[in-house]
Amino acid sequence: MTNEQLALLKSSKILVTGAAGFIGSNLCEALLNVGSEVVAFDNFATGHKKNISPLTKSPNFTFIEGDIRNLDDCQKACQGVDFILHQAALGSVPRSINDPITSNDVNVGGFLNMLVAARDNNIKRFIYAASSSTYGDSVSMPKVEDKIGNPLSPYAITKYVNELYANNFKKTYDLDTIGLRYFNVFGRKQDPNGAYAAVIPKFVMQLMKHESPVINGDGSYSRDFTYIDNVIQMNMLAMVSENSAALNNVYNTAFGERTTLNELTTLLKENLAVYDAKIANVEIKYGPERKGDVPHSLASVDKAKTLLKYNPKFDIKAGLKEAVDWYWENLK
Repeated sequence: MTNEQLALLKSSKILVTGAAGFIGSNLCEALLNVGSEVVAFDNFATGHKKNISPLTKSPNFTFIEGDIRNLDDCQKACQGVDFILHQAALGSVPRSINDPITSNDVNVGGFLNMLVAARDNNIKRFIYAASSSTYGDSVSMPKVEDKIGNPLSPYAITKYVNELYANNFKKTYDLDTIGLRYFNVFGRKQDPNGAYAAVIPKFVMQLMKHESPVINGDGSYSRDFTYIDNVIQMNMLAMVSENSAALNNVYNTAFGERTTLNELTTLLKENLAVYDAKIANVEIKYGPERKGDVPHSLASVDKAKTLLKYNPKFDIKAGLKEAVDWYWENLK
């Protein structure tokens, strides 16, 4: 990132929705570290106060408790803001299958409220969390942004609708947007608890307790696991890019490597065994495949590298080492 781009961030007021969540709280912290003024917006439906409590000491940090399903809350949060990093959503494919109505209310209705508030408050750029689930049943590998399939879950539908709305708001209201299709993000502050916990923190917690993680399927399913610092880099580049051709696009946000679930558990056991040798002998178990799961996921990040100058620093091994070190210190 250039000195001019860093100066732009330092002089900007940035709204982060879903700020108490895993990705949102990491974005808030990174922005404060470069000198931005940060407005954090969350209703604590899935986020945690502990994720942002250390940030409240900063004079550049303001927290607004509210719900993106309430347009008045969105309007209040957007006042005087330069950029929006919209992370607020109800994640999880299984959650959306169990309760499609609430997922749609938050992920589509809430998203539309935020777009309207961004338009009304003359926001410079609206960056939003899209999803690799949009690729659906497409079998092409690696995943390239302009080739998607049919969505396999209500969650995937909601995230695709986000992209359609963002594209429409550019054409209709001239609101500049960038969508970041996240691929299985992991790292510090990711919640290991709850029915819809992501696979990495969930497995780490189980292994630390010498419990057997259960893989859905035979372990051959693969993912492009993406460390949080790569995601932070993408969000910052999306805000400050001076390339007009980069705007009003969607980008894969990933590292660009594929890891099977069997390989993942091996790496987790190796990293955790440094702290507790017994973890190396914990058995991995297998269960039925999960409805709505995409079998394989691998991103092409060529578009992001070309248009945004994205340069991811953490592959799965480097990211897991950082993540496991954090989990061991904070969750044991």
